[in-house]
Amino acid sequence: MILFPAIDLKEGKCVRLQQGDMARATIFNHDPAQQAAVFEAQGFRYLHIVDLDGAFAGKPVNAIAVERILETVAMPVQLGGGIRDLAGVEAWLAKGITRVILGTAAVRDPAFVREAARRFPGRVAVGLDAKDGHVAVEGWAETSELTALELARRFEDAGVAAIIYTDIARDGLLKGLNLEATIALADAISLPVIASGGLASIEDVKALLEPRAKKLEGAITGRALYDGRLDPRAALALVAGLPA
Repeated sequence: MILFPAIDLKEGKCVRLQQGDMARATIFNHDPAQQAAVFEAQGFRYLHIVDLDGAFAGKPVNAIAVERILETVAMPVQLGGGIRDLAGVEAWLAKGITRVILGTAAVRDPAFVREAARRFPGRVAVGLDAKDGHVAVEGWAETSELTALELARRFEDAGVAAIIYTDIARDGLLKGLNLEATIALADAISLPVIASGGLASIEDVKALLEPRAKKLEGAITGRALYDGRLDPRAALALVAGLPA
């Protein structure tokens, strides 16, 4: 079980949104690289970054901030937001990103996602962001006709490293993970699934360690860390099976 601390980038700053709404952004750190260093010092071993502006623009916007993070920390980093072609995937992997996350492209251009996964095995994840059961795209501004399960099944044999499943209704609201939907998705496909959206407390971490969640690769945590509702030391000790 991997706990991924999240850095969401908007205008070069580390922010958290509520339900993906760019107008409901809270700035938590003006220096994302410094925030990444804090997470690494706390003991986290894998970082999750989203270029929010890039997700809306359809191209990388916060590249400078991402590059500074890569220069600052040694832990692996997965990155999503605005990566829409093979050149973009290749460029980020060459710069040191461990795994790219393709979201809108999975709906708009599944052939590209399959080709990227074929060329870079183990280094491409698919982000499925669900709103009322249907996959949202373009920075969550539009909702497609596809369900998360339908889209996930399209990539089962493509060689993608993982599915990152976000419940938009809970994202940034500290309502707790939607484990029922996430576990149902994990049980229905053969790919590893990462839970995202709403992780609120140590109770959510405990729930991730229950036998029913054994197929989950991990979970992403954002606002709970920034707000101090989730003690990183206690959470990581719990995941590691150590006394807090």
